This record gives sequence, structure tokens and C-alpha cells, in this order.
Amino acid sequence: MKRSSALLDAGAIALSGLCLLHCLALPLLAAMLPLMGVWAEAEWVHALFVAIAAPVTGFALWRAHRQHRLPVLAMAAALVGLLLLLAGAMGWPSHEAETPMTVVGSLLLASTHVWNAWRRHRH
Repeated sequence: MKRSSALLDAGAIALSGLCLLHCLALPLLAAMLPLMGVWAEAEWVHALFVAIAAPVTGFALWRAHRQHRLPVLAMAAALVGLLLLLAGAMGWPSHEAETPMTVVGSLLLASTHVWNAWRRHRH
């Protein structure tokens, strides 16, 4: 059971990293390559990342909580991270806030999964 939890955390960390890479690297590439600009601005990309991140994170944290009670702070950080990703994908409250919100959400999710993996390894 520990191995599957480790794989879930690793997958969630990788997805958060991909989301972060998308938010930080693609705008730079978009400035150089017009074709990449079309893909970087596609709304379906943001929706896809959220659609993948939400169930993976939810399942990983649910399993971790079931195995060893997670502190409220860890659950809150993951929930806030997911909400920031969702808000960023929806362009709320503004298009200008999309990237900072998504970056903060990705970092919160990734740090929660890293912390959980560290905690599980320690025990």
C-alpha cells in the first residue's frame, strides 16, 4: 500500500511541476514561436491540467489521510492550491492574475505532496 501512495505523490508532484513549467516557460517560448503562442493561450490546456490535477491530488491526499491522519494545514494547503489552479484556469478574477494564481497553486500542491512523501518516508 505504501508503494501506491508513493506513486500517487510522485505523479501529483510531476503534474504540479508540469503545470508550473507550462506557466513559466511557455510564455517565453510563445514570444519566440508564434505556433507555441497559440497552444500556450489555449483554454483547453488549462482545463486539462486542472482536470488531471484535481482527482490525482484528491485521491493521493485521501489515501494519505486514511493511512495516517493528515494535519488540517496540509489539507488546507492542498485545497487552496487546487482552488487557485481552478480560478487561474477559469481566468478569475482577471486574465492578469491567471499566471500568478496558477504558479502559487502549483507550488502549494507540489509542496503538500513533497511534505506528505517526506512524512510517509520518515514514519
